[in-house]
Amino acid sequence: MKLIIQIPCFNEADTLGLTLDALPRQVPGFERVEWLIIDDGSTDQTIAVAQAKGVDHVVRHHRNLGLARAFSSGLSACLKQGADVIVNTDADNQYDARDIPALTDPVLAGTAQLVIGSRPIEQIDHFSPLKKRLQRLGSLIVRLASGTEVDDATSGFRAISRTAAQRLIVFSNYTYTLETIVQAGQHQMPIATVPVRVNPDLRPSRLLRSTPSYVWRSTVTIIRIFVIYRPFRFFASIGAILFGLGVLIGLRFLWFFLSGSGAGHVQSLILASVLLGMGFQTILVAFLADLLAANRKLLEDIGFRLHDQPPPTLRGR
Repeated sequence: MKLIIQIPCFNEADTLGLTLDALPRQVPGFERVEWLIIDDGSTDQTIAVAQAKGVDHVVRHHRNLGLARAFSSGLSACLKQGADVIVNTDADNQYDARDIPALTDPVLAGTAQLVIGSRPIEQIDHFSPLKKRLQRLGSLIVRLASGTEVDDATSGFRAISRTAAQRLIVFSNYTYTLETIVQAGQHQMPIATVPVRVNPDLRPSRLLRSTPSYVWRSTVTIIRIFVIYRPFRFFASIGAILFGLGVLIGLRFLWFFLSGSGAGHVQSLILASVLLGMGFQTILVAFLADLLAANRKLLEDIGFRLHDQPPPTLRGR
C-alpha cells in the first residue's frame, strides 16, 4: 500500500518548510509514504524549499491556475504514481500532521472513500465570528446538496481512496472543497469525518482576501454546485415558484372578474400570463438540464473506467 501526501503550493517558501518537517514518512498500514507538491506558478523559492526537504514528486504549473486546478493536478499525478490513498493538506501548516493516521484509518478499514478532517471551528481564535458563521452556513448547504453529514465542508485536510480520486472531477476554479463533497455524495461514496487539530495561524488565508469577495465567490460556487449537481431540483424549484405565483395572481383576477370588476385588473391577467409562461418554460429547462446531468454522469463513468484500466503491456516480436 502506498500513501502520497499532496500539498498545493503558491508562493509558500516561508511556511512550506515547517509543513514538510511535520509530515510523517511512516504511517500505519502503508509500506511507502511519499510527498508530492503542486507548484501553482510560484515565483519565490517554493521549489527549492521542497527539494531541500526531500519531496519525492513535484508537479509544476507554469502560471497560477488556482487552488482547485492545483488540487486536481495533484490527484492525477498521485494516481499516475500508483497511490492507493491520497492525503491532501495545506502548505501553510494549518493542519496538525499528527492526525494523518486518523484520516487514513477509515479508508484502510474500508468504511469510507473520502475522509474529511473536521476542525474545531469555534475554538480557532484567528477565525472571525463572521467567518465562523460562513463556515457553518457553507457546511449546511453542502449537506443539503450532497445528502451527506459533513461538519466542516471547507476543510482541505482530507484522505481520498484511489477509487474516489478516479471519480472526482472539479469544475470550479475557486476551491475544490465543497464540490468534491457533493460529487462524492452523488456517487454514493461513503464519507467519514474525523476531528483534527490545527496549528497556530502563520499567514492570512489566500481565499479570504476580503469578506465581501469571499461571500460573493462562495455564493457563486454554491449556486454552480446546485446547477451542476442538482439541476432538476434547482430549475424546477424556480419554475414552480413562478408558476405558483402566476396561478395565485390569475385566481385573484378571476375573483375580481366574477365579482364584476375584472376590467380594472387587466394588468393582473397579463402578469399572471407572463409568470405562467415563464414558470412552464423553466420547468421544461429543468427536464433538459436533468438530461444533460445524466449525460455528464455517463461521461464520468466512462472516464472512471478508462482510469481504472491497467496500462498496456508492450510485447516484442
